[in-house]
Amino acid sequence: MSSTTIHTHQNPGCLVQILWFFFVGVWLGPIWTTVAWVLVVSIIGLPIGVMMINYLPKIVSLREPERKMRITQRLDGSLRKEEVEARQVNIILRAVYFLVIGWWLSGLWMQAAYALCATVIGLPLGFYMFDCVPAVLSLHRD
Repeated sequence: MSSTTIHTHQNPGCLVQILWFFFVGVWLGPIWTTVAWVLVVSIIGLPIGVMMINYLPKIVSLREPERKMRITQRLDGSLRKEEVEARQVNIILRAVYFLVIGWWLSGLWMQAAYALCATVIGLPLGFYMFDCVPAVLSLHRD
């Protein structure tokens, strides 16, 4: 039996992402970010805020999270396809990290990402930083 892991993205083209960012992401992104961050910090809204932060790359630039698929060939020749989830850091460590570092660092991180997106040269790095927000907030692994 052999297996292969494939990393997939289902993003629209680069031009579509850039146009979306300039016409929608520029104004919707800061609103979405502010509401999500306030919900996260309020603790009561934490689950909704985390969900909103996980959707932030899609809201800002139509970027889908990377998916990892494992394809395994069985002995009879058939193929089995399954989605592979990343191993997460211990939930207690993630909670402590969030309370001590994640809540304030994620706010600064998102502001830096917006600043980079304001420049044409920094746009790719800014988009990448938005992809990393869940990890900065709570050590979440994709």
